[in-house]
Amino acid sequence: MKRISLLALLVGSVAAPFLFYVARGARSSQPAVSAASPEMDRLAKALAGDWNTTEKMERGEFFPNGGSRHGQTHVYLAAGGTTLIDEVHSDGSAGKLDGIVVIWWDKQAGLYRFFTCFNDPSSPCELRGTAHWDGDAFVNDYEAMVGGKMTKWRDSFIQITPKSHSLVAAVDDGNGNYETLITTTSTRR
Repeated sequence: MKRISLLALLVGSVAAPFLFYVARGARSSQPAVSAASPEMDRLAKALAGDWNTTEKMERGEFFPNGGSRHGQTHVYLAAGGTTLIDEVHSDGSAGKLDGIVVIWWDKQAGLYRFFTCFNDPSSPCELRGTAHWDGDAFVNDYEAMVGGKMTKWRDSFIQITPKSHSLVAAVDDGNGNYETLITTTSTRR
């Protein structure tokens, strides 16, 4: 009887911290990282956190049937607060999307830089533009090939609140106007 009680106590003392760790989630046990600059602090305050996402693809050249995805993102400061990392996972009628977005403040250039990696085997990772604040919107401008022609694109994080924000992915229509292709709504978990 003493042997069973001692064994139960030993197993319980080892398992309890592990179960507590699992129940809280490994991410929440990571120490909080402070932003290394005012620019990264503003970005982290706007976008950091755990989010449920809903994506809507507009019918058109890029999505003839439209489409949607649902998923989650985990956005956090890393590398001593110099970098914001956005881990993306979603799936739906538009297909599976897994990726990572890395944003950092380039002090010398006076702007944010973007680096992305997605589950596209032909071109998984790339530098993807430069970003800036336009009032309360965080805007990333970049160029990508469409039909053999370099085309302007814009990702705008808009309607940013502590509980939600939207990301509008748009392409230049050739006349300097941006046509919305994808709207992603993020709601804090």
